[in-house]
Amino acid sequence: MSTSNTSFHEAVVHGPLSHKAAAPRTWPAEGYTRAPYWVYTDPDIYAQEQSKIFRGKAWHYVGLEAEVPDVGSFKTTYIGEQSVVLTRAEDGSLHVVVNRCAHRGNMLCRDAFGKVKKLYCVYHAWNYNLKGDLTHAAFSHGLRGEGGLPKDFQLSEHGLQKLRVATFCGLVFATFSDEVEPLEDWLGDVAQGIRRVLHKPLKVLGYDTQRIHANWKTYHENPRDSYHANILHTFYGTFGLSRQSQESGMTLDKSGRHVYFYTKAGTEKKSADFDTTSSALRSVNDDMKLEDPSILKWRDEFGDGVSVQVLTTYPSFVLHQIANSLATRQLIPRGVGESDLVWTYFGFADDDDATTQTRLVQANLAGSAGMISVEDAAVCEMMQRAMADGQSGESFIEMGGKTLESGGNTKLSERAIRNFWHNYRLDMGLA
Repeated sequence: MSTSNTSFHEAVVHGPLSHKAAAPRTWPAEGYTRAPYWVYTDPDIYAQEQSKIFRGKAWHYVGLEAEVPDVGSFKTTYIGEQSVVLTRAEDGSLHVVVNRCAHRGNMLCRDAFGKVKKLYCVYHAWNYNLKGDLTHAAFSHGLRGEGGLPKDFQLSEHGLQKLRVATFCGLVFATFSDEVEPLEDWLGDVAQGIRRVLHKPLKVLGYDTQRIHANWKTYHENPRDSYHANILHTFYGTFGLSRQSQESGMTLDKSGRHVYFYTKAGTEKKSADFDTTSSALRSVNDDMKLEDPSILKWRDEFGDGVSVQVLTTYPSFVLHQIANSLATRQLIPRGVGESDLVWTYFGFADDDDATTQTRLVQANLAGSAGMISVEDAAVCEMMQRAMADGQSGESFIEMGGKTLESGGNTKLSERAIRNFWHNYRLDMGLA
C-alpha cells in the first residue's frame, strides 16, 4: 500500500516537471503520397479533427428519412464525438439539434430511437419543441415571489443548437457550417452513384454496430481503396463476385472528397491472378466451398450488370450495394485509437417477401462478421498496433501514380486515398 501511495505522489509532484512539449508536426515532403503514422495516433491531432472536420465545412450523414417516419419520431446519433438528435416536426420537416440542454448541458435523449411530443430535460425540466425551440423552463417566474429567472429572460434566446439539414434520395445529412455549399453541390459527381441505388422509398431491415480498435481514418481509407478488395477478401476473389479482371471503374468527384467504385460480375477477362491453379493471391482459394451457394445468387435489379458498388463521402459515410444487399455505414470516432461503424441494412418499401429475404441473407456478406467485410476491421486494428506510438514511419501511397489525377478511373489505384489526404491536410492546415 505504501509503495502504491508513493508512486501516486511522485506522479503528481514530478509528472508536470518532466513533461516536454510535443514537437511541431511536419508532413513528409512527398505530400499526399505519404501519411505519417503520427496522424493516426496523436491525441492533439484527434482533438483538432473534431473542430476542423466534424464541426467544420462538411456534410455528415445522420440517418435515413425512413428511420423517423412520423411526427415526433427521433433518432440519436453522432457527428464526430458530438451527440445529435434527428427529429421530425409537426409540419413534417426534419431537424438536427445538438443533444445538449441549453441550460446546464445535460443530454436530452438517451434512447437510440423513440417517439415524443417534445424534447425534455430530466435535470431541470426545460422543454423544447421538435424543432429545438425552448417552450418552457420550470419555475422561470419563481415561487411565492422568490427565485426565478431574470425578468429579461427570453425563451427564444435559449433554444438548442441547430444544424443545417438537407436530404438526398432518402439520406439525411447535417452540418455545423453555414459556409459549406448545398448538399447536392457538395456531393458532386458521386450523386449519380447515390441516385442509381436509392431510386425509390426505403424500409429499414436492421442494424449492426461494431467497435474497431483503430483510428477512424484507418477505416475511412478502406472503402476508398478498391485496390485491396481482391487481395484481402478471399470471398470476392474465390467466388468471383468482384475481381480486378472484371469490368469495373471508379468515379471521383472534382474536389476529390467523395468516390465510388463498381464491378460487374460475369464480365471476366482472362487473368493469371485469378487462375486457381497458378494464382499467387491468397484470396483465391479453390478449396473454399459453400454449403449453401444461394448467397451468391443475385438479381440485376438496377439493370446495369453492377454486382458491387461501394460509395464513400468525406469524412464518414459509406453506401454499399453488394449483390442485392443494401446498407449505409456511418463511421463514428470514439477516441484517437477507437471508432464505431454503424451498419443500417435496408430495402425498398415495395419489396416482396422473397426480395427481402434475399437482402437479409446477403447481409451476411457485410457487417462486423460478414464473409467479406470481417477482414476490413481486422486489418485496421493490425495497422493501429503496428503503428505503435506513431513517432516513426509513414504510408507509401503511389499505386497508380503520384498525383491527384494519376490512376485515372481504374480500381487498381490509390488515387482516391491520395485525394483524401489532400483534402484532410487542407481542412487541418497541416503543411
